[in-house]
Amino acid sequence: MTFLKRLLDFYINSSIHVSLAVYALVRMTGYLFSIDAIEAPAMFAFFGTIVGYNFVKYDALARRHKLQIRTELKLIAALSFLSFLATGYFFFQLEHRTKIIALTFLILTMLYTLPFFPNRKNARNWAGVKIYIVALCWVGVTLFLPVINAGIPIGSEVLLVAVQRFILIFVLILIFEIIDLQVDDPNLKTVPQQIGVEKTKIVGSILLFVFMLLGFFQIEFNFAILFSRLALVLLAFLFLMFADERKSKYYSSFWVESIPVFWLILLLVFS
Repeated sequence: MTFLKRLLDFYINSSIHVSLAVYALVRMTGYLFSIDAIEAPAMFAFFGTIVGYNFVKYDALARRHKLQIRTELKLIAALSFLSFLATGYFFFQLEHRTKIIALTFLILTMLYTLPFFPNRKNARNWAGVKIYIVALCWVGVTLFLPVINAGIPIGSEVLLVAVQRFILIFVLILIFEIIDLQVDDPNLKTVPQQIGVEKTKIVGSILLFVFMLLGFFQIEFNFAILFSRLALVLLAFLFLMFADERKSKYYSSFWVESIPVFWLILLLVFS
């Protein structure tokens, strides 16, 4: 059991799991907009997320050497390097216009991590900003990148899905912020820190209702989409309602991050 737990921890800590969630949302975009050439954007997003998330999480450790580098961190560094090579490979398979979008979100990731100006904190520590930057990056990578790569015009349908995708990621991050309430720096001014856990759950519930409501305005609409979206909203709602500071890290880092994967599986099964 110890070995399995260490394996699960490595799977989560190395950002493979969150990258799988990003991959699932890119494939979801491919389904919604009937994009056949979805593999290159999906794999670019998958490996790029491993690189980006590990850079964000372990940047300070790598640059300042404040802690002794354990075996797990060495393995994560090796995985990140291989993922960086894979990201580069799939980057060159993207269309030229898509590469510009990809570089834009790379800059956002760097802004999120590194202090660009003297005596300034990075964007990750800007009060109240973190949740919006993360949600925006997810929307950009999982929706706009594959759509633009396929040459699909950014019309009302794409923008509608973008709002939905932003709402979904926003709500999932709210769950993380509730779980991390006791360990987050008070200066971050996360949503639960500012309005409390109960009001955060109310806000999240309203947003999930809006997410579901917006789905009825989409052109592409069938039983599989309706059923999978209902299941997604119900699942996210339950995780939101039962979230509290006493939950283990697996509640958010594994189960909540599994929601996009679960959504895609349901959609494919009932299509």
